[in-house]
Amino acid sequence: MAAERAAILRLEGLEKRFGGVVAADRLSLSLRAGEVLGVVGPNGAGKSTLFNLICGSIPADAGSVLLEGRDISRLAAHRRARLGISRTWQHVRLFPSLSVLDNLVMSGQSYPGESLLAALFRPPALRRAMAQMTRAAEAALEAVGMSHRAGHRVAELSYGQQKLVGLARALMNEGPVLLLDEPLAGVDPRNQITMRAIIDREAARGRAVCVIEHNIGVLRELAARMVFMFAGRAEAEGPPAAILGDPRLRRIYFGGTA
Repeated sequence: MAAERAAILRLEGLEKRFGGVVAADRLSLSLRAGEVLGVVGPNGAGKSTLFNLICGSIPADAGSVLLEGRDISRLAAHRRARLGISRTWQHVRLFPSLSVLDNLVMSGQSYPGESLLAALFRPPALRRAMAQMTRAAEAALEAVGMSHRAGHRVAELSYGQQKLVGLARALMNEGPVLLLDEPLAGVDPRNQITMRAIIDREAARGRAVCVIEHNIGVLRELAARMVFMFAGRAEAEGPPAAILGDPRLRRIYFGGTA
């Protein structure tokens, strides 16, 4: 039997409540290098809360988030991003009036245009930093096949193309953890093929990739391992065939006698 892949990120006993609603209930799981982990479950199961807890968008009430053995539970979201945790959003959150390239440049870590002091007193350094950020953005667009749209306004793109731009933005952070929140939702079949190839490629590069997705057929093919979430818990974990073939879990997910 092949050795288990190294765990890049571990969640240990995470808990989160919003009033009387339990969004994370002693949640423990791992993301492994070079592996795609699929997360499924009905609406309200806590899937997006899982990503928010990993990224630091919301604080956990209890438990730990460990990145390569380091406890990052108390770090703010921007510090976790700088350590290499990157994500996409279910809704793309782009600036529709700006160009595709400008959306990526502005989203880069330590965007140089944010510093008024640098603009006033270090213009050569600022220009070099902007050039470097632009090259990184161009490389990310090339990676998702959107270089030809770099100068177009985001508002001119199809929804599937906007999803690819959102993925390119996440790829600008070359860290070890990539979280994808419903990357295929609303995406046409052609762009789905592109998206799936990118996900496979990023895992092959050694990233720990975690995908929340309702397209069960696609996720069955993408994921090496799957977690089924329900009521804030990791109800079951294992190979996709075992999870999706479990009659009890199918009843929870699909309802009725499925």
